[in-house]
Amino acid sequence: MEKYLNYSQYIVPFVLAVALSAFLTYLVRKLAIRRGIVDNPAQSPERKIHAQSVPLLGGIAIFLTLVLITAGYAFFSDRIIGGYLLPKHLIGIALGGLLIMVGGYLDDRHNLSPARQIAWPILACLVVIGSGIGIEYISNPFGGTIALDSVELKLFTMGGIPYYFTLFADLFAFCWLMGMMYTTKFLDGLDGLVSGVTTIGASVLFFLSLNKDVAQPETALLAAILVGASLGFLVFNFHPAKIFLGEGGSLFTGFMLGVLSIISGAKIATALLIMSIPILDVLWVILRRWFLERKSPFKTADKKHIHFRLLESGLSHRQAVLLLYGVSALFGALGLFLHGVQKIFALSAAFVVMIMLSVVLVRRQRRRTGSAH
Repeated sequence: MEKYLNYSQYIVPFVLAVALSAFLTYLVRKLAIRRGIVDNPAQSPERKIHAQSVPLLGGIAIFLTLVLITAGYAFFSDRIIGGYLLPKHLIGIALGGLLIMVGGYLDDRHNLSPARQIAWPILACLVVIGSGIGIEYISNPFGGTIALDSVELKLFTMGGIPYYFTLFADLFAFCWLMGMMYTTKFLDGLDGLVSGVTTIGASVLFFLSLNKDVAQPETALLAAILVGASLGFLVFNFHPAKIFLGEGGSLFTGFMLGVLSIISGAKIATALLIMSIPILDVLWVILRRWFLERKSPFKTADKKHIHFRLLESGLSHRQAVLLLYGVSALFGALGLFLHGVQKIFALSAAFVVMIMLSVVLVRRQRRRTGSAH
C-alpha cells in the first residue's frame, strides 16, 4: 500500500480524466445542440442571468469519464479494488450515477415536475446504500465515536449471505447524500461554480485519503479521477460557459462528493467544511421559502441565493465565482489540518462568515438599488 501513497502515482489517472472529460464535453455539447436540449433564459427569466441559450447535459461527460477510467483501473490493475472499495461499491456508484443521468436527461429535455425530478436521486441513494456504502459511525468531536449500526433489520438472504437494513446508518447516509446533491443543485447558478467547487472538494478528499491516518489509496484514486473529470469540464463551463451541467450534472457532482466523504473514512465534517457556505445558503433558502414566504422551497426559483447576491452587490461574474472558490478552498484546507472539536469551531466560524457576508451583501444591494433610483 505504501507505494500508492506517493502523489506521483495519481498524475496519469488525473491527466487521463482531464483529457477524456474535455473530449466528451465537446461531443456532448454537439449532441445537446443537435437535439435542442438547451437552457433558454426566456423560459425562466426569474432565475437566469445568461442572455443566450446554452447547451445542457454536461454532467454526462463527467459521469462517463469517471465510469470509464474507473472501470479501466478495475479491470486492468489492482489499484482501485480492495481495501475500502469492493466491486459491489463501484457497481453501486455507477448504477446510482446512471439513474441520476437518466433523470437529468429527462428533466433537461422535458422539464419534469419536482415530484418526478426527486425520484431519481432517491433511487440513486437507495442503490448506493444497497451496495454497502454506508456510515457505520461518526467521530465524536469531543472524543471517541458514535455508532450508527446498533439497530439492524434483516431483509433477506441471498446465496447464504444475509442482507440487513441498518436503521440509523442507512438513514444518515440517505439524508447526507440527498443533502449534498441538492446543495450542488441549488448552487448551480453561475458559470463554473459547481464544477469548480467540485474540483476543489474532490482535491481536498484526495489529500485526505492519502493522509497517514486514513491511508486509502483506492479512495484517493477515485477522487483524483473526479478532480480531473470536473476540471476537464470546467474548461468549457467557466464564464462565459459554452455548456452547462444540466440537472443530472448538478446532482451527480454532489452525489460523488457525498459518496467520497463516506468512503474516505466517513469524513463528514471535512465535507461539511468544504461545502459550508453553500450548505448554509441552501438551509437559509429552504427556511425562508417555507416559513417566511409560505411556499415550497422546491417548486420556486429566485435570485436570492448568495451567488446571485454577490452579483447584485457589484461583483462581476468571475469575481463572484472566484470568491466562492476561495471560501471553499480555505475551509477545505482547514478540514485537512483540524481535528475533533477544532472542526466544530471551524464550522461555527463558517456560520458567522455566512451571516456577516449576507448582511454585507444585502446592505450593498440596497445601497445600489437606492442610488439607481
